[in-house]
Amino acid sequence: MKARASTVAQKLLNLYRQEHVIFGGWAAVNQVFVDEATPDVLRELRDLPTGKNLIRHIENLRSGKTPMDSIERELLPYGGMMTETVATVPLTPEEWQELEQGIENFTTDQDGLDKIQQLSVIKKFGDQWLVAIRSALAQRPDLMDKWSIVNKTYRAYYLWKVASDMLNQPLSERARAQLQADMPEYETYLPMFGDQGTELLNHLRDAITTMRPDDETDA
Repeated sequence: MKARASTVAQKLLNLYRQEHVIFGGWAAVNQVFVDEATPDVLRELRDLPTGKNLIRHIENLRSGKTPMDSIERELLPYGGMMTETVATVPLTPEEWQELEQGIENFTTDQDGLDKIQQLSVIKKFGDQWLVAIRSALAQRPDLMDKWSIVNKTYRAYYLWKVASDMLNQPLSERARAQLQADMPEYETYLPMFGDQGTELLNHLRDAITTMRPDDETDA
């Protein structure tokens, strides 16, 4: 099935806006931008909010002006506020000790996620805890790889829940189109759950193929 340009454009824009919570950061999403931003997709992006900034970013990547693991500061989504606002919040020595111990003891399951989210240093940042800790760890790059495991595990369980909830109710055509746009993330994270993840992924693919033929081929 060939995805419509508008669907791909929305997917790229979602990746652009959510880079701060995607495992691999800019190095991961920039390659997707370069590979999938066809002329038709770029035309669609021009009409989407912040789409013009993403187009400029893609052009910079393709020209070599911007490295594949980076982005120009002026083109950061949300004006860079997703990282700047939390980076100014300092951690006390006690919080650093709690965070380091929590990361070291983390297990890649729901119990591990529950335990780390109960840490006082995590609760301090509310819903922005993933972004906040990633920013704070700029001072402790030795912990960044282990924190990436926490981030990846959280994302995997989040997508598992979203996918399960989605398949437990009738899907609108709009929901199916959004599912198609988000499939690269599902294909990345759901295999972490072994055979059950593969089965859920297959159900998601089946949901996409039930789209009406005219919805699949519209320009």
